[in-house]
Amino acid sequence: MTRVLIVLGIGAAVFWVFSLVDCAVQPPSRHRGVSKGAWIAIVALIPVLGGVLWFVLGRARPQTSRVIAPDDDPTFLGTLKGVHDQDERIRLLEEELARLDSESDDPTPEQKRGENPAPDQDDPAPDGKH
Repeated sequence: MTRVLIVLGIGAAVFWVFSLVDCAVQPPSRHRGVSKGAWIAIVALIPVLGGVLWFVLGRARPQTSRVIAPDDDPTFLGTLKGVHDQDERIRLLEEELARLDSESDDPTPEQKRGENPAPDQDDPAPDGKH
């Protein structure tokens, strides 16, 4: 019986010190109810019960921001345009591509007349002959 009391006493002392240190190192914004100094006094003057009160009532839980995937975020989904808008954009791009393609297939004015373009004057033959 004596051994059990000694173990419980040591456990209570460890819990008391742990709760006192935890209360002291928490920022004042994480204390609920009364001020930080009042919580330290409660934990120090009422050893085991003060620690239990601190962990149950006094210590505020940290506010974690929940990460939302883009396909679950309503604000992100509101910024997306509908499928119809995407189809319209694809159609316009295909028309532009087809127009550019048909312009590159058209012969140049020199090719229409059957003339060869003038040779480059900046690139003479190495032997001086043309």
